[in-house]
This record gives sequence, C-alpha cells and structure tokens, in this order.
Amino acid sequence: MLLARLAEVSRDVAAASARSRKTALLAEVFADAAPEELGPVVSYLSGRLPQGRIGVGWSTLKDPPPPAASAALTLAETDAALTALARVAGAGAQGERRRLARALLAAATAPEQHFLTGLLLGEVRQGALDAIALEAVARAAGAAPAAVRRAVMLDGSLPRVAAAVRADGPAALDRFRLRVGTPVLPMLAHTAASVTEAVRTLDTACSVEEKLDGIRVQVHRDGAEVRIHTRSLDDITDRLPEVAAVARALAGDGFVLDGEVIAVDRNGRPVAFQEIAARVGSRTDVATARAALPVTPVFFDVLAADGADTLDLPGDERHAALARLVPEEFRVRRTVVTDPADGAQLAAAEDFLTRSLARGQEGVLVKALDAPYVAGRRGRAWLKVKPVHTLDLVVVAAEWGHGRRTGLLSNLHLAARAADGSFVMLGKTFKGLTDEMLRWQTRRLGELAVSDDGFTVRVRPELVVEIAYDGVQRSSRYPAGVTLRFARVVRHRPDKQPGEADAIEQVSAGPSPAPPDRGPV
Repeated sequence: MLLARLAEVSRDVAAASARSRKTALLAEVFADAAPEELGPVVSYLSGRLPQGRIGVGWSTLKDPPPPAASAALTLAETDAALTALARVAGAGAQGERRRLARALLAAATAPEQHFLTGLLLGEVRQGALDAIALEAVARAAGAAPAAVRRAVMLDGSLPRVAAAVRADGPAALDRFRLRVGTPVLPMLAHTAASVTEAVRTLDTACSVEEKLDGIRVQVHRDGAEVRIHTRSLDDITDRLPEVAAVARALAGDGFVLDGEVIAVDRNGRPVAFQEIAARVGSRTDVATARAALPVTPVFFDVLAADGADTLDLPGDERHAALARLVPEEFRVRRTVVTDPADGAQLAAAEDFLTRSLARGQEGVLVKALDAPYVAGRRGRAWLKVKPVHTLDLVVVAAEWGHGRRTGLLSNLHLAARAADGSFVMLGKTFKGLTDEMLRWQTRRLGELAVSDDGFTVRVRPELVVEIAYDGVQRSSRYPAGVTLRFARVVRHRPDKQPGEADAIEQVSAGPSPAPPDRGPV
C-alpha cells in the first residue's frame, strides 16, 4: 500500500462531519490493507507512531525538502524509515535524525509530507482516534465492537487486536484475556457534586471510599515475579521496591491489584501529589529517593486473584476477594450505603466525606457494589466527589511571560476534549503557577512545541493540567462558547493521557451557571 492512500484517507476523514462516515472510510482502508500492513495502518490513522516518540520536532520539520512529483513511497518503506529514526542515539543523533527525516520527506509528495509532518508532531487530528478506529476495525473484521473494545482493554493495543482479528476472524477475540503480568487499562470515574447526588444517581448499594491524592498503580504478582504499572501502562517496578515488597509479602498469588501509591509526612498527613510524582518519576538513585520519601500502596480493587479473572464479578464480591488477599492497613478506608433512600445512611456517607477531607484526602469515590470492573472506561458506576470544582484540560499553547516571568512560558491556553478526539479551547490562565511549576512547564512545553511566533508557542496537545475554577460562563471569545471563571492551575498531570481530559459537554454543563461574559468594560 502506498502512503498516499493513508494521506488521502486522513484528509477525507478530517473533512467528514458524521461519525458514521469517518468509520466507513477507515473500515474500507483497514479491509484493503495486507495483514502485515494492518498494524501500521491502524496506528497511523489513529494518530500514533508504532515506534512511539522518535525525537523529531518542529525544528527538524519546519523547512522540508521539495516534495516528490509522484506518489511512490510505500507504507513498508515509511515504517522502515521511522524505525531507523527511532533507533538513532548517541553523539550526533540530532544531525542524523534530521538527515533521515529529510530523506523520508524528499520521497513523499506534498500531501504525504503534510500527513507525515502531522503524524511526527502528534497532530493528526482528524477524529480518527481510538474510539472511531476501534469501530472501524470491528466493521472491517465483521466483529462486534463491544468484543473488540474488551480485547483492546485487556491487551492495550488496537493494532495488535486488529492484526489478530484479521488473521483469524472474530473468534480470535476470545484469546484476549486478562493475564497476570500484562497491564490493562484502569477503570475511571465520572464526577458528582455531592455524595448524596452520587448515591442517588447510582441508585443501588454503594461503597464510599477515600479518594487518595497519589499515583495510580496496578500491581501484578506471579510467584516471586512482581510488576508495577502506571495508569498509562508504563512499567515502574524498579522505582518502587517497597511496593514490590508489600506485594511479595501477601499470602495469595496470581493476582492483579488496583490502587494508589501515597506518602505521609511526620504528622501522618498526605504528602502533596507533586512530591510523590517526583519520587516515582526518579530514574536514578532509587535508594536515596526512597530514603527521602518512602511510599506505601493502598489498594481498592482486585482484577485477578489466585490466577482467576475477577473483572466481571460485582464490586462487593471483588472487595471480599481483596479483603482476603490484602491486610486492612493496605486497603482504602470505606463505608457502605446499603439503601440509597435511607437518610441516616446518606448522612453518614456525607460525614465520611467530611472526615476524609479532614484527614487531608481529595474527596471520595462512590462505587456501585453490583457493577463489574470495566477496564479502560470512564464508567457511570464510579463517581468521584471533590470539594472544589476541577477539570482535567489539555494545554494547546502557552504565552511567553513578562516581568518576573520573562523567559518562561506562563499563560496557558486550555482546551477540553471534543467528541471527535480533537480539543476545543475554552480559556487561558496563568494563576496558581509556582516558580517551580513555571520552570517545569517551560521545559516540557518546549519539548512539545510546533511553532513559536515570539509571543505564543503552539504545542502538541499532550500535557494535561488539573484546573480549579469557580464556575462556567457563556463566552463568545472561545470556540467552545463557554469559559471558566477564576481558573487556576492546581497541578500538572503528566501521568494522564490527553484522551483522559474532560469532555467539552461536561464543561458546558458546568457545576453552576454564571452570568454571560460581557468582555472588557
């Protein structure tokens, strides 16, 4: 298959407004791809490189060579060139990457150059992201979308699932099962304004658990082998020896636990998320980092026990399995509401939130006890309740600061996730940023930069930030039609993916109405 075919499909998908049309276009090219081509095709049209980050930025791509006169570049040649780019390392790496990138672009036509540049910069934003690509894979293979979705959740790779179902048909999906040692995407939560609202929304027996301000981890143990993964499936086992030690000391085996890594100060109060993130993110001198900030795991769910998958068990049965496996000191605090209509139980649940906040926790999670663990989904069976309004938004640009912030990227352009996978800007803020945060985000956004006009740096939409705000108001200034009142940065969330950012529909609904934004007086 020629790369020109993918460039054309990408353009057509970007121009299509209907989700069904996008899905049909992708399904057609997926069906036409040869078995060995399907993985890269799915990856490219999902906006990802199979090789991951390869160290090529805007400075390498901003002055491309003249395009080829006719399309001759194959997908296999493209993939081989990108693999060669990904392997470049050591002295002279920057120059060698530039040479290889220019050679690839020289072999591409103008439309292919445009597609490749967007792909390398992470800007293939035509709506062909995971959800639509997944539906297209299912259609091309004649498989049920729900079955494909579950396989991807358990395997973590849509291209791998697509290749299997192409080779062996829908029956291949049955091979994708939870395996101890292979991480799965974690279950996520929606939000609710109060514990009472959450319980009444779920309208069933619920647990109310402390919401911890730590690093989400998934701990796998198979015999003496322990692996620890983040919510984005990165392996951080070597950085958390004390967590691995806890897992090895448990009486059971063949298990997968879901939890958080936390730390407390000398007064028993939770340590700030940024400190824990710095400890977990440290790749050098783990012994020193451990001595400076010891951490401990707190588990709240179990995905497998004694080698058996527990994903489809209801929440109360999973908790019973967790209690048999994990001592109370390593389990999250919780209370249970058996009757959503019982006022006394609701009052006790609200009091549990108050006491959790007094202990320094973020809030609570309210979970339906009859619901399964839905890996990789932000399900309605889990609802988080926090005392302040916050959103996870994506940075799409930043402005250079002035005064004491000269030389630092300061004012952040914030965007929410749209239904088609793109991002919709809804405001700016520079409030809440400490000097350390300013320095960190200047370095990180510099790595993500795609253009700089001397005032504003446009960046790949990859950095998620947690934003606190007082309300939502209508605004004609931004394409979302709304903006945030008194937005301020709580923290950077490098542990979250852009696809986990809050949706524009949630922002538009808002925690509370506010008067229209009338602009400057």
